[in-house]
Amino acid sequence: MGSSQELLSQIIEKHRGKYDYDCIIPYSGGKDSTFQLYYLMKEYKIKPLVVRFNHGFLRQTIQENVVNSLKQMGADFIDFTPNWKVVKRLMKESFIRKTDFCWHCHTGIYSYPLQIALKFEVPLLFWGEPLSEISAYYDYLNDEIEYEDEKKFNMVRNLGISADDMMGMINDPIDPLDPRDLKPFTYPPLRDLRKLKYMSVCLGSFIPWDYTKNSEIIKRELGWKSDELEGVPDQINQHGEKIECYLQGTRDYIKYIKRGYTRVTQINAFHIRNGRTTIEEALPLNLDEGKRPPSLDVFLEYMGMSESEFNDIVTAQAIPPYQHDFENNGNAPKTHDFDQWYREDNRIPAKEIK
Repeated sequence: MGSSQELLSQIIEKHRGKYDYDCIIPYSGGKDSTFQLYYLMKEYKIKPLVVRFNHGFLRQTIQENVVNSLKQMGADFIDFTPNWKVVKRLMKESFIRKTDFCWHCHTGIYSYPLQIALKFEVPLLFWGEPLSEISAYYDYLNDEIEYEDEKKFNMVRNLGISADDMMGMINDPIDPLDPRDLKPFTYPPLRDLRKLKYMSVCLGSFIPWDYTKNSEIIKRELGWKSDELEGVPDQINQHGEKIECYLQGTRDYIKYIKRGYTRVTQINAFHIRNGRTTIEEALPLNLDEGKRPPSLDVFLEYMGMSESEFNDIVTAQAIPPYQHDFENNGNAPKTHDFDQWYREDNRIPAKEIK
């Protein structure tokens, strides 16, 4: 057993049996969180409290994976969904300011499980894939353990907008919010976390992390299922990247308008780096990316926004030299579950937008 895994064992044994639960595992039902739950329960026989922050756009395959996996593994589960009316206001504000409508998701996923840790007085939390695998913010050179702490939350999770900031941005005297409406998206006070002696770490800091291998394990052992991802050819997404959210295609489309590439290029680059494909094999797929996703219609309904308004907001934050050609864009095909997604047709007719 290597030193990193020995450290993992020491951390688990330090907390085992001392609280209502040995640890808290944030969990969506996607490939990474399912693997982290499976691995820790199988290898270390822990008793976890599984906590999900439901962002509001979960797909049916993921829901089925959650039910199937939890029944097989046997774990207590808390599933929290925030106020939809508040979520829509948060989405619109963060989209206008940052062209990222997922502020509520970024903040909720990383703050709500810590709030549950405080309520149940369980100091140990395990996350999955560390940012060191995919980002330049962190590396493995100086610190083998990557923490999910307040510093990381404020640097990369909340888009530079705190819950207090957001309250000031979206509160309206005509339609006021209760400050408690923003509690699910608020990182707990550091003094309370220190008093708890919390330890919030990424499992991928201790064991080799390869999501393609991990997903094959949970497919085989739990019957976990992958799904289509809007705008991405099935042949390069057999391992279920970003299949939890039915608005993911719109997120990737925004990336394309701003930067000229989408998740197709991102996945292919990952496979090229790991020797699973070649540039020659990947290039034809990259040339066909960036088409308009059907989920954009759903997003526009939620926001009460016209497509021209959407285009103007995203184009204003595009990164030169790429310039998106909306006229010759083409449309991505619908996924098999498109007609199951919640619709809310409150769009403002274009003629009413001044």
